[in-house]
Amino acid sequence: MSQKLQQQFMQAVALHQQGKLQEAGAIYEAILKVLPRHPDALHLLGVVALQTGQYQRAADLIGKAIAINPKEVGYYINRGNALHALNQLESAVASFDRAVSLQPNIAEAYFNRGNVLHALNKLEAAVSSFDRAIQLKPDYADAYNNRGRVQQALKQSEAAVASYDRAISINHHHAEAWNNRAIALQSLGQLEAAVASCEQALRIRPNYAEAFKNRGDALLALKQYEAAIASYDQAIHLKMDYAEAFNNRGNALLILNKPESAVTSFDQAISIRPGYAEAFNNRGNALQVLRQFEAAIASYDQAILSKPDYAEAYLGRGAALEALGHFDPAVISYDQAISYQPENAAIYHNRGNAYLALKKLEAATVDYRKALDINPHYEFLHGLLLFIRMKMCDWTGMDDQLAKLSSEIERHMKSSPVFPVLTLFDSLTIHRKAAEIWTGSRFPPDLSLGLIPRKEKTEQIVVGYYSADFRQHPVALLLAGVLEAHDKRQFKTIAFSYTADANDQMQQRISEACSEFYTVQDKSDREVAILSRQLGVDIAIDLGGYTKNSRTGIFALRAAPIQVNFLGYLATMGAAYMDYLIADETIVPVDSRQHYVEKIVSLPSFQPNDRKRSISERIFSRAELGLPEHGFVYCCFNNSYKITPEVFDGWIRILNAVEHSVLWLFADTAEAMDNLRKEAKQRGMDPQRLVFAGAIGFDDYLARYRMADLFLDTLPYNAGTTASDALWVGLPLLTRIGESFAGRMAASLLNAIGLPELITDTQVQYESLAIELARNPVKLSGLKEKLQQNRLTTPLFDTELYTRNLETAYRAMYERYQADLPPEHIYLSDQKVQK
Repeated sequence: MSQKLQQQFMQAVALHQQGKLQEAGAIYEAILKVLPRHPDALHLLGVVALQTGQYQRAADLIGKAIAINPKEVGYYINRGNALHALNQLESAVASFDRAVSLQPNIAEAYFNRGNVLHALNKLEAAVSSFDRAIQLKPDYADAYNNRGRVQQALKQSEAAVASYDRAISINHHHAEAWNNRAIALQSLGQLEAAVASCEQALRIRPNYAEAFKNRGDALLALKQYEAAIASYDQAIHLKMDYAEAFNNRGNALLILNKPESAVTSFDQAISIRPGYAEAFNNRGNALQVLRQFEAAIASYDQAILSKPDYAEAYLGRGAALEALGHFDPAVISYDQAISYQPENAAIYHNRGNAYLALKKLEAATVDYRKALDINPHYEFLHGLLLFIRMKMCDWTGMDDQLAKLSSEIERHMKSSPVFPVLTLFDSLTIHRKAAEIWTGSRFPPDLSLGLIPRKEKTEQIVVGYYSADFRQHPVALLLAGVLEAHDKRQFKTIAFSYTADANDQMQQRISEACSEFYTVQDKSDREVAILSRQLGVDIAIDLGGYTKNSRTGIFALRAAPIQVNFLGYLATMGAAYMDYLIADETIVPVDSRQHYVEKIVSLPSFQPNDRKRSISERIFSRAELGLPEHGFVYCCFNNSYKITPEVFDGWIRILNAVEHSVLWLFADTAEAMDNLRKEAKQRGMDPQRLVFAGAIGFDDYLARYRMADLFLDTLPYNAGTTASDALWVGLPLLTRIGESFAGRMAASLLNAIGLPELITDTQVQYESLAIELARNPVKLSGLKEKLQQNRLTTPLFDTELYTRNLETAYRAMYERYQADLPPEHIYLSDQKVQK
């Protein structure tokens, strides 16, 4: 090379070192026009291309330099960097390998090689490469930092923290190491330390978007949701295309019960990264909260399209299908989820729910057990499993399981939904604790809508009735007459139906009885609460409590200034936002009130009834019902889960004492029938003495009661609607009174119809009276005659009287509210309120 060209080359190198890449590149190109095979000029022009993002040109130029001078280590290092940028990772590793083979003591080559191996997911090899770089250069802070990133990928979080700490000890201002350290600390559950590490990174680099995002992640895990959102917002402000920040921000908004805003955030993440599977999945979760189930399924499908093995998306998709009542497709979706995550307890739990809806009880129990095998403390599953076993009348080991569940509830463990607890225990203490645990976990008070402004007192009180059961259902059957009997001048009644139009006669009847009828199946809890407020509801009546398809979240948001637990759920809801519970003196004696969070409204009789209910004129023969031609017929048409081993033992003793008697039961599953026959046989009784009644039209169902001689009640969960059905038809009912609301229900009805002599206090009394009435037809006949006389003259079936009493209670609630007084117990003693 001539002296002039040498001077030009040195000038280009100087400009290059000063960062004047365009000027340096022009001189390199001029030299190459004269000397096309000048390896250093080719190499450095390639470096300029590398520095300006022209990666393919860089690789080509440096490749030409290597072809001319294959012994220059630096060429291989920079070519490896260009190939890395081109994502030609294996070729990049080969280039670095060649560099270290030529000169084994260059730390930079091992460092860059480690980065490429990390990208190739060859994690152990990457750690070894960083180790070698550190060995050669002990103060190599970037190598410690990047080794920590690989250790984190290997789930060696403690080692990763140690690597980051070493990087920071070398360079205290290493912002990336502080940020990465936060990620590792978060994976170790050291959340406060993770936040502090992010904040240190931000002190060093105030515009560090990734540190704001990671800080948000740690705050989210700390349940500091508002602070997390603020941190994500700062990350997004600095990096407008930060898809992960939008996604995680959406998760925080969803937890704060802001699903609409969450969907918007997920949409922004998806617009930035169209194949973002996690954002599609999370968007589906938010759409489910908004009850937009079809849209949720479409979102889950997009997640699965981007990530075919995405178990969580199949899980969410199954839940959305369940919500739409598509249980078989839901099971298929859960099957797919299990194929990818066979040890995910939540999937088995949800598939068990779908099987339960399909009345495949055995399959449901298998799945619930599997979920508990995976996670013995899976929330609220232990009690649900016992409940399903009760539905099947599978009592194996039940005493031990009940003792365990009782102990768990006493210790405030999340062991059971509330409704199963009512069926398993006759204990007000356990019922309240279970309710408070459930409410606190699933439906805590939500103040996001603010207080309801106090409106002026009006002559007409607006009462909202909220239910999933405005159809041919026991709740509707009991309440329809009351809704029709309401004084329309003094009460405006609004029905909010959680289910799609049933298009049956009962829904039509309720719709016509109410001033307004809204189907809110597709509205979120928030939307329903807002609608209620807009409609000016003064008193919101929850007819579901914690029964199937109930929507407690509406009441957690405050749908109305006064909120009442009534009829559908027979216990305290354990929620401070439920102001009153409709009961009576039998159901809730004064000395039991402390077990209820709500204030008690004590009516003369707690249960409404519809005097318009018709009974079919059909006359059944015993043969067509499967009953023997002769012999005493005991019956119990309660759900099978109400039959406990103790109750069944008593029934067997009764049957054994009454020759030729039979017990006529309702069982809607083969498992329950088979197990009850087996239990009878084990107790030495012919299983044929159990007769099972199937489903039948409602009018005929009532007429069928005429073929029985005595209804035998259950404890701890009494007959409710079935008790009223029997008494309405004229069939005496024998009950044993318990402690809880559900265990005192039948006694309340018997008192309301003037038959207290059919209420017993002990199991011995219960069995003795059941036997006596079978053996003493005169006494039984006298009870039937008294029942017939009282049927239309006592409060139980006096719909008009009941409605006036209920309205009096509503007025008392309203007057207290208008007087700015807190809820208090309301006692209506007079059963002769003027009609």
